[in-house]
Amino acid sequence: MRYVVAERDSVDSRILWVKLNAPERLNVLSSKMLEELYEALAEADRDDGVQAIILAGVGRAFSAGADLKEISASGFEEGVRWLSGYLRVIELLRETGKPVIAAVRGACVAGGHEIVMACDLIVAGRSAKLGQPEVIVGSTALGLGAQLLPLIVGEKRAREMLLTGRLLTAEEAYQAGLVNRVVDDEKVEEEARKLAQQIIDRVSPQAFRVIKSALKYWTDLAMLNLQLARDITAMVWASEEFRERAKDFLEKREMKPRKFTGVLPRKLKPQEAADSQ
Repeated sequence: MRYVVAERDSVDSRILWVKLNAPERLNVLSSKMLEELYEALAEADRDDGVQAIILAGVGRAFSAGADLKEISASGFEEGVRWLSGYLRVIELLRETGKPVIAAVRGACVAGGHEIVMACDLIVAGRSAKLGQPEVIVGSTALGLGAQLLPLIVGEKRAREMLLTGRLLTAEEAYQAGLVNRVVDDEKVEEEARKLAQQIIDRVSPQAFRVIKSALKYWTDLAMLNLQLARDITAMVWASEEFRERAKDFLEKREMKPRKFTGVLPRKLKPQEAADSQ
């Protein structure tokens, strides 16, 4: 089975559709899918016949994010490798000189949402739900969410999304500047194709690449900690707390509350202070 399928557009062969293809699992991002996704995008980047890329998901969701079953069973080093494979996909989307448009329906959350944010433009169907709910299952949203989301929607709105896990509807995402166009679900492909054709037919490829590079430089300021973020996230994935919450989530059980802790040194009680002298 191919977890990513690449096919030329039926109307305009200059456009390549790259589709996440695990619809029965809401297109969760496994290491195998990430490997195939990178290969498909790299081939599209090299192919002179491909003038634009549209990224989509097969079925009723774009992507429900990282494969929790896979990452919760991995150790620190496996987590680092998973994240390295993921981050090279993010960087290629942001680096390629060809326009990349995300066509989104249904769930587009966590790592799936970060991949969409790495695209140049986003067309969302009205069924789309977008956001970073990692905090609920005990993950970090450091694959792009915590870095880029504040630049797109503003700090306070980003804080609400990142710290509560709140998802936005397609219309809310449009109002927040997170997506470019909202259409009925059945018109998502048509609208994404139309947008790609407008760029191909009217825009200077050289100027497009230069402007995209300049925009990438601006957003790179928020991405300076990516390697550190990768390692910290891998450490979180290897923790007891994350594995407990991921297991409860996967088994559809209510998650057990844990105490929030401060960061300041704890004050010693009188007897403890006396014993320490």
